[in-house]
Parts: sequence; structure tokens; C-alpha cells
Amino acid sequence: MTTQILVIDDDIAITELMSMLLKTHGFDVVTTNNGAEGVKLAEEKRPDAILLDLMMPDMDGWQVCKSIRAFSNAPILVLSAVNDPRMVATVLDSGADDFLVKPVPSGVLVAHIRKMVRRTDILNSPEEKKIKLTNTAPLLS
Repeated sequence: MTTQILVIDDDIAITELMSMLLKTHGFDVVTTNNGAEGVKLAEEKRPDAILLDLMMPDMDGWQVCKSIRAFSNAPILVLSAVNDPRMVATVLDSGADDFLVKPVPSGVLVAHIRKMVRRTDILNSPEEKKIKLTNTAPLLS
């Protein structure tokens, strides 16, 4: 099955570039240039991972991230031109799984996406669920 990536960025040039880049690496890509539509697409499409810009006019990345987290555990990778440690911390606290500063080399971006999807696949595997269910006994009696 092909890994589906949702790209949410208000810059049309960025979403087109990301779409072309990610498709060359075998990903199925859905894009939007609107935060509210991104939340809607995340709920409808249930992507394997989400690339999210922070600075958007209608609904910023923090709001989008929190809204998606209300119904989805899909990994969210934030891409931003702003490199401020406090911003990174607040975005990660809002529910993002990773943060990269634009511009990011394509190989690094793809590696981060694959890492997040691989980790999510392991956490959602039937074997992992079975382990979680069998390890529910209290440690101290």
C-alpha cells in the first residue's frame, strides 16, 4: 500500500514542489493551501503523515495541529522558515511529532517522513497491540 502524505501550506508553490518531490519518492500526495481545509482533509483522507506549515493566514499551524490531534494520531511534521527554539517547543507541545526548518534538503525531509511513518506502523501493528494488552498487569501488588 502506498503511503499517503497530506501537505498543508498556504504557499501554492510550496505545495506543488512538495507534491512533485514526494511523488518521485513513491508517496501518494494530497495538498491544500488552507488550514481549515487541511483539518477537513486529514479527517476524510486519514493520511499516513502530515506536513504542516506554521504561518498561514486563515488558521495557523498551531491551530491546525491541535484540531487534527482531536481525532487523529497521524504523525505531523512541521516545516517552518522560523528557527526559534521557543516556537519549536510550543509546536511540539501542540501535538506535532517533528520540526524542520525550511529550506530542508529533500533527502532529509523524506528520511524524516519515512521515520515517522515507520514508527507509527510499528505502534499500530497487531503484534504491538497484543504486547500492550498482555502487559497491563500492575508492576507492584
